[in-house]
Amino acid sequence: MPRARSAASRARTVRHRLRPRSLTARLVLIATLLATSAVLLCQLAGLVVLRGWLTDQVDERLSHFRPPPGVYEDLRTGEEPHAPGAEDALPSDYRVFFYTEDGRLSRVRLGTDDGPGPRLPERSAALRLTGRQARALPSGDGRGSAWRAVAFTGPDGIRTVVALPLDTVDGATTKLLWLSLGLGLVVCVGVVVLGGGAVRLGLRPLTRVEHTARHITRGALGLSVPVADPDTEVGRLGLALNTMLDRLRDALRRTEASETRLRRFMADAGHELRTPLTAVQGFAELLLAEPATAPERRAEALALVAANADRMSRLVDDLFLLAKLGDTPAAHREPVDLLSLAADAIATTAIRHPHRAIALEPLTASPAHDLAVIEAPGDPHQLAQVLGNLLANACVHTPPDSAITVRVGARDEAGTAVCVVEVADDGPGIAPEAAPYVFDRFYRARPPRPEGPSTEAGSGEGAGPGSGLGLAIASAIATAHGGRLTLDNRPGAGCVFRLVLPESGAPAPPGPGGG
Repeated sequence: MPRARSAASRARTVRHRLRPRSLTARLVLIATLLATSAVLLCQLAGLVVLRGWLTDQVDERLSHFRPPPGVYEDLRTGEEPHAPGAEDALPSDYRVFFYTEDGRLSRVRLGTDDGPGPRLPERSAALRLTGRQARALPSGDGRGSAWRAVAFTGPDGIRTVVALPLDTVDGATTKLLWLSLGLGLVVCVGVVVLGGGAVRLGLRPLTRVEHTARHITRGALGLSVPVADPDTEVGRLGLALNTMLDRLRDALRRTEASETRLRRFMADAGHELRTPLTAVQGFAELLLAEPATAPERRAEALALVAANADRMSRLVDDLFLLAKLGDTPAAHREPVDLLSLAADAIATTAIRHPHRAIALEPLTASPAHDLAVIEAPGDPHQLAQVLGNLLANACVHTPPDSAITVRVGARDEAGTAVCVVEVADDGPGIAPEAAPYVFDRFYRARPPRPEGPSTEAGSGEGAGPGSGLGLAIASAIATAHGGRLTLDNRPGAGCVFRLVLPESGAPAPPGPGGG
């Protein structure tokens, strides 16, 4: 058994080593085998046809042969057959044999005796030649060419066998066979030499793809696969690879951007939590270090500790809400009256900012359009938080005399009815360089300068003072409801935050959300 396993292992090793490794070698090998096989098969078919045709010619000669006159008379009288004259001369390649009436092979025969004739049995009963059907007979010495023979019955029951040698047929077919083998060898060598170059030339676009892919794997991600002809297989492969590379590059850019945002988010969250935590720690250490502190100072310190703890608690709650909006499935939706929701948000904001002028108007200011009930599917608590954050943001980041207007209505967008709530102000607006980042988490613009326009970003009602999460939470809630929150910024003339939601009749697309 060990020897058998060792032999099998060696055989597998040999087959593995003999197997072509490259695609070029495999294609050349396949082309060589196909071309050589086709040539040899064609030559073999020609060889078979030629041998059959030559054999038919021999059979036709045998079927028309008749022994010279007087041969049967001489055999009947027991005399040796007389030598035929010139007009009756037997062709030199014929051999004629006779079986007597009692079935024995006669020693009398016609034809030259220069070489061995066909191998014939001594009795006619063993002769397998019937009905003048030609058959092949082996040579008498077993080494020469075969013979083609026919048999028929002559006068007085004398059985006659006429034979012709097949040396001409064998010679012609042998020469054709060697010619076929030589031609197959030439074709094989020609296909290997010329086919190798042709295959390498045809695979040159694929080789370029291979080289480009190797450079890409080494870090050159900006490269693209060259596409010479998009109608070929290699061209379509190049297009598919370029599409895959574009998507891969986009994915890598998104991953890098996501990692950058995550690092910035963690740094901002740590920075926001560090300030109140430092204050809590400082006041707590003060109270522990000075137990005899006056009651007024102790009460003040405890109030500051509680305020900073409340700030940290609200900040953690907002971060937890953002995480829930991104990770939890959609909550139960119900029709929400946006007009009533906007009125409640205005009333709540007026309590905190009693000197602010906040108006509620229809979306389209015309006699034909008045305030009406506008319903959208959603979570009323989350949508109220969005409106509260927008109103608080407008009150905090605009001058006290700036007017704030809330507009509620419906309109068509690309043939689809949507509900819209706008929170507009006539303040200084947002600086153009800050506008693209107002919905980012922890983003806070620089404090407004007296001589220039202020910026509006940062916290809303539920985000704590200056945490920079109010608009981020509002945008996340709008997205979770299948809508969007946009900004229409007009530096020096105010800005408009626009909440767009699907109508109650149209189901909101599934998305993340939380209750």
